[in-house]
Amino acid sequence: MTEYVDKYPQYANIPPPQSLKPKHEFQKHGGKMEGITTFRSDYLPYDVAHRPVRLQEEYKPAAGEMDLGTTYRRDYNVHKIQPVTLVRPLERKLTKGGKLNTIPTYQADYRAWEIQRREPHKADSTYHPPTEKFGNSTTFQDDFFPKELAPRKSFKPIAMTKLSDQPFNGVTSHRNDYVAHLLEPKWVRSKEEYRPSSQPFEDITTHRCDFRGLLGELPKSFKPEYTKAESKAHFNGVTEFRESFQPWALSLPEVHKAKEYIPPAGNMDLNTTSQRDYVEHEVHPVVLVKPLEASRKNNAPFQGNTTMKDDFQAWDMIKQEMIKRSQEMPKPSGKFDDMTTFRAHYVPHSVVPAQSCKPLNVPLSCAAPFEAGTMYRTEYTPKMQAICPATYPSPPGYVFVSTDSRGHKFFRKATPDANKIALANGSHVPKEVEVVS
Repeated sequence: MTEYVDKYPQYANIPPPQSLKPKHEFQKHGGKMEGITTFRSDYLPYDVAHRPVRLQEEYKPAAGEMDLGTTYRRDYNVHKIQPVTLVRPLERKLTKGGKLNTIPTYQADYRAWEIQRREPHKADSTYHPPTEKFGNSTTFQDDFFPKELAPRKSFKPIAMTKLSDQPFNGVTSHRNDYVAHLLEPKWVRSKEEYRPSSQPFEDITTHRCDFRGLLGELPKSFKPEYTKAESKAHFNGVTEFRESFQPWALSLPEVHKAKEYIPPAGNMDLNTTSQRDYVEHEVHPVVLVKPLEASRKNNAPFQGNTTMKDDFQAWDMIKQEMIKRSQEMPKPSGKFDDMTTFRAHYVPHSVVPAQSCKPLNVPLSCAAPFEAGTMYRTEYTPKMQAICPATYPSPPGYVFVSTDSRGHKFFRKATPDANKIALANGSHVPKEVEVVS
């Protein structure tokens, strides 16, 4: 008896729907395969007739003369057109018998002023040719003067360590301002007394209580048995392709023969239109207008000296040395005495260890017993376990009805007034209850 069985009615015993899927069985066809398809069996050939050729009618010219008159010639009225009269008046030419004065007004009215020539402010730079070859100096030589390279002054401060005369006392702001506070005692929870359960522990699960195995038949396999198709007859090598498709004779393609070359009769005329119509003219060479230059021959020997070789003299170039700052500390000349600046200037001081404010890591112990009581132990009430009626071979209060194909047993409640009992929701108690085991 469950809550689902009490509240929800059960429908009639409806068998499961049968599958319409065909059985997966191998159907062997022992006959010979025919080469006939649905297209070959259903196709009906029709008589194909050629399309009739339409004959073109013969052209017959129309009788009589053609009227070449148009609507323009018939409807247009010819008008008489008179020449257009010019609106522009005729040009009148004025002629005088006097002599023309060719002096313009500018030449008659203009009078030249007496303007003195402005003296130039440019300094007199009379050119004096040098007495020596390349004796004049250039502007670069006049204006440029060599400068000495001087190292730039450094504004960086001198890196010197400043030593203190006072001894190191090791006092910090934390040590001066820290105030130690006393810690309150830690709150300890009282331990609850252990109360064992009065009910004995049952090592029984619902699976052990409710499960009862039934002996059923093993499922049968629907897989067809493997039968090897063997034939002892000798294979003759004939296939459907060889039977249906037979070779047919093919005609060879026709070979096109080229026509034999026949040379034309008579001699070939090699004259062209240019040779036949061209008229030769006597052409005189063009006379140059440019006067001919008289060749100047110089028998003097060639001088290989140039202005570059004469005026340019190689200087003695000396590589400039690297500008290095002089060392402030002289290199030691004696033996290394294994003494550093730290060892020489270090003054040892007595170190006072800082007092630790961390509480001691001491385990806290309590003499009171540990209270192991929980809400589950205090509020839990053991309940009686109901046994499922399916565990019995014949449930008490029920009558066996039938068994379906899947092995489910159906029982009917043996209550005489079961039809009159109704629940609060209006549903009646079912007559049969399905118990699955």
